[in-house]
Amino acid sequence: MRLKDKVAIVTGGAQGFGKGIAETFAREGCKVAVFDLNEDGAKEVAKGIGRKAMGVKCDVSKAKDVQRAVAKVVARFGKVDILINNAGTSHRNQPMLDVDEATFDRVFDVNVKSIFHFAHAVVPLMRGNGGGCIINVGSTAGLRPRPGLTWYNASKGAVNLMSKSMAVELAPDKIRVCALAPVAGDTPLLGTFMGEDTPEMRAKFIASIPMGRLSTPKDIADAALFLAADPGNFLTGVVLEVDGGRCI
Repeated sequence: MRLKDKVAIVTGGAQGFGKGIAETFAREGCKVAVFDLNEDGAKEVAKGIGRKAMGVKCDVSKAKDVQRAVAKVVARFGKVDILINNAGTSHRNQPMLDVDEATFDRVFDVNVKSIFHFAHAVVPLMRGNGGGCIINVGSTAGLRPRPGLTWYNASKGAVNLMSKSMAVELAPDKIRVCALAPVAGDTPLLGTFMGEDTPEMRAKFIASIPMGRLSTPKDIADAALFLAADPGNFLTGVVLEVDGGRCI
């Protein structure tokens, strides 16, 4: 039980990487709040975990929604030890000038501004508890960008760098901040990254990964567990590439 008696918030927890992280953390003794814009999906994941989980509707791009959702967690579980900023979105793979402003704003609101909102909501709680761990889900897209995803790549580059800057500033408070940089996984966003989900496009993506496969929720959950649990207690500012060699 590597996370016994800990309380974690996992955003974007109704599916994909977030669902995998929530389930893995719960198996390790953690109480988990599953946040998602899809309220039914969040509650379904929490129901599958059991009494030590709760599903909460949350639009991570809205400050008031984030504050309200975090308050529910504190009311139920009393504290927040771990925050996983996993919620994310993308624009369709296409030439950068074809992406409209509303889509650009949505990508940055969900991928970047959400971390700002959650920092305001959770950092004071962690300071009051004597420390904590924040893990932001960035991407290999912010390290080795693919064509056709310019604005998404930029948002994940911001997440990766923001994590390092947060780590430096929050270290005196015993709050560790790291990031995960997953390679493309078989999640609902995959078709968006590829532009079209065809066997040919999948083969093209997989060919760029030396280990010859896409990432899985288990890959990302295991990496998040390592960073959040005691083995990672002297790691901060790390952007951990979970990528099968993609960034080499």
